[in-house]
Amino acid sequence: MGVRGLHGFVASSCPHVCTVVNFKELAERHRSQHPGGTPTIVVDAMCCLRYWYTPESWVCGGQWREYYSSLREFVRTFTAVGIKLIFFFDGMVEQSKRGEWVKRRLKNNREIAKIFHYIKSRREQPGRNMFFTPSGLAIFTRFALKALGQETLCSLQEADYEVASYGFQNNCLGILGEDTDYLIYDTCPYFSISELSLDSLDTVMLCREKLCQSLGLHLADLPLLACLLGNDVIPEGMFESFRYKCLTSYASVRESCDRKGNVILAVADHISKVLRLHQGEKKLEEMLPLGPNKALFYKGVASYLLPGQKSPWFIQKPEDVVTLDKQVLSMSSDPESKQEFPMCMDSESKQKLPVGTDPEFNLEAPMCTNTEVKQEDPVNVGPEAKHQVTVVLDPEILKVARAQHVQAESYLVYSVMSSGEVECSNSLEDATDQALPSQAFVYRPVRQRVYSLLLGGGGGGSSTGPAVKEWFVYSGNPLRQPDLVRPLQMNIPGGTPSLRQLWLSQEPGIQAQRLDTLLACFDLSSSREELQAVERPFQALCCLLVYLFVQVDTLCLEDLHAFIAQALCLQGKPTMELADLQEVDSMSLTSGEDINHLLEKVCTEEAAESGYQTRVKPLDLWTLLQSEVI
Repeated sequence: MGVRGLHGFVASSCPHVCTVVNFKELAERHRSQHPGGTPTIVVDAMCCLRYWYTPESWVCGGQWREYYSSLREFVRTFTAVGIKLIFFFDGMVEQSKRGEWVKRRLKNNREIAKIFHYIKSRREQPGRNMFFTPSGLAIFTRFALKALGQETLCSLQEADYEVASYGFQNNCLGILGEDTDYLIYDTCPYFSISELSLDSLDTVMLCREKLCQSLGLHLADLPLLACLLGNDVIPEGMFESFRYKCLTSYASVRESCDRKGNVILAVADHISKVLRLHQGEKKLEEMLPLGPNKALFYKGVASYLLPGQKSPWFIQKPEDVVTLDKQVLSMSSDPESKQEFPMCMDSESKQKLPVGTDPEFNLEAPMCTNTEVKQEDPVNVGPEAKHQVTVVLDPEILKVARAQHVQAESYLVYSVMSSGEVECSNSLEDATDQALPSQAFVYRPVRQRVYSLLLGGGGGGSSTGPAVKEWFVYSGNPLRQPDLVRPLQMNIPGGTPSLRQLWLSQEPGIQAQRLDTLLACFDLSSSREELQAVERPFQALCCLLVYLFVQVDTLCLEDLHAFIAQALCLQGKPTMELADLQEVDSMSLTSGEDINHLLEKVCTEEAAESGYQTRVKPLDLWTLLQSEVI
């Protein structure tokens, strides 16, 4: 993640950029400088999952009790020294970063193949050096943190921008994460989660001012450097020849640096000694070989500008107005320098936010339409392509969905309703084992019924609702384009209720209607009475298992017994006894992953049909799985 090669460069060539600090001391200093203020750390939660997930048997997933204890201790330690934590989770994948998302998913497939090869050949736990995040960890972490009383937010774009913005606008103590993009943003201090010692509260602070001193740059130059090196927006190969030219003309090559380190030094030297000579006089495309990638490059540089910030690298005409990522862009002039800078005005708050624009941009904010989503290839589509979306037309319902999304109270719902596009990352699935189909196919009928509910295409007869773009990772999928998945009608007595009824109604009997809708998503309406006779949270487990065993005909009675036995017996087993289980079976691992994904689907259906107003709560499901036991 972040800027290509920057992490290694800082560690090997600029160690003075990294300083050991103590959070308790920093908090005391912050309170003395800001009387009455609470020291606050913004946590990039997605960067911290690996740090929090400590079980040695990580490959099995589902060690929820141990994981919850780890989260509780993390929160308790910071609370004890008076530090408030704000947790941010990734909410959506931006279109400009879809190519990078695909690239990482394909790389993850290769890593997962190595994990299964290791398990099959040795029948033991892989080490932490092969760690891969268990399925469902991010979604359940949200609910765990909320249960611990923590403020937990989900971004409306990739989280790093919102994390940096929050820290910048709220005078936070710092950002805790593991992403070199935080060295580029001009925001509050950046601290490393991987270097954190929870016992002492010591960690490493990476200082962007010291980085600038080492490179001979200004803070405002860092976004330009990041894009020339390559990041999540600009592919690394786009400026490979340019970097080579910088390196060949660089006169101060360091023997102590590897080639990547010297490339970074050479590009920084070119910015400070060549490009800066014409700053404010020439456009970037006149100084750099941008070619057809000009719009993408401008957007990449602009992506690092936080609210109220401006870049000296942009020259623009004041009458230029474009729209970009749901924000209206206009021009504002700096009265001191007489140079004009792009400013961004949020369409809802009307607050001006500076971003980089280009008069040739043709990126427009998504409009509310009810048209079908046409098949396209965002990985290979140029930056000027418009992103056609499918959304729900009811503004009040969309507002409720958005609020639930931001407060991290729903899963996938707002993505479906606002853009008609969803994604699911890698699962620990054995691509060489055909006995179990991929979860992407096993749960597709459930998702289709949820789409029907959310997009209003589930009336009688064949579905006429708009197709949803699914970027789901499964064996054999090259992810060159999304799968177009149509909603599937649901069979509910009396017809499918509207979202207004399910989400906003307080009428008697609405809870029963919500339960009917939930069961219909799994096509289990006929089993309503039997499921109601089971105590919770085993109602959810039974619902999941019935669905799973109907969908996957290769599962046998012994598999069913294993799932039920581990759910019933787990609460009576001490953690140490569970930790002593040594042998690992790849089939059990995949089965455990299926249950993890089923628990995720319950979260999705709960949010879709009631906004979590029914009896099944996400945390009730945590105690149901210890796949190491299966």
